[in-house]
Amino acid sequence: MKVFITYIKSISLLLLLGFSLNARAAAPKRIITLSGALTETVDALGFGKSIVAVDVTSIYPAYIASLPKVSKNRTVSAEGLISFKPDLVLAPEGSVSKEIAYQLQSAGINLVNIKQEYSVNGSIAFIKAVAAALQVQAKGEALAKQTQAKVNKALAEVKKSTKAPKVLFIYARGTGVMLVAGQNTNIDAIIGLAGGKNAAQGFDNFKPYTTESLIESNPDVILMFDFGLSSLGGADAVLKMPGVAQTNAGKNKKIVQMDGELLINFSVRLDQAITGLNKNLQ
Repeated sequence: MKVFITYIKSISLLLLLGFSLNARAAAPKRIITLSGALTETVDALGFGKSIVAVDVTSIYPAYIASLPKVSKNRTVSAEGLISFKPDLVLAPEGSVSKEIAYQLQSAGINLVNIKQEYSVNGSIAFIKAVAAALQVQAKGEALAKQTQAKVNKALAEVKKSTKAPKVLFIYARGTGVMLVAGQNTNIDAIIGLAGGKNAAQGFDNFKPYTTESLIESNPDVILMFDFGLSSLGGADAVLKMPGVAQTNAGKNKKIVQMDGELLINFSVRLDQAITGLNKNLQ
């Protein structure tokens, strides 16, 4: 009887301390990721083989290209997601509507929204949040620590740079779609971390590109995603655009192209983005 009473007291104490008598939830086996940053982070945490589908922005690692896409033009449907029979859907915060979230919940699918902030601390928090969703917090802590060390090393190298060039980022999908990145954007953040200064000041987010604003900002470097530069016909074509020749970037033929997903993902490859952009800015 004394043994039984002691056992009951022990169980009660565990419950009071917040321990569950149920087994810990199993790690997900069928995962859908709805951003490039989420996809590469899930892969880095050892769950690449569990990814059954991705969104259109997911292109890294290379094998991701062979996976089914759940979206076109970055929009998803509940039916499309459910058709892959996932047990976990990872989505950027605010990207999935309440209606779709309800439908997934009704289908017994776990949807986890992950917040992302474009900073070093934000990247570390992002990795830990993804790890928590995958039930591998210890792995997340280890990966976050490793990422922080690599980013610290990259930032130390940036401090050795003697130049702090003005950088104008142009997002392009042909001449019909051209935008420049202002303040409080992921591009603004990575330019700063890489030792540059955003040439576009006085506004947040993105706004349409104009020749007048280009000349007024007078960038030392024009930065573009690789696909954006290709859509305009390459560096030579950009140099011939109206007003470019009047800027320092045009005079010095400083047109830089980089992998878009690497630059803006702010996750496990942040150190590579910082180092790569810094070298291109010098």
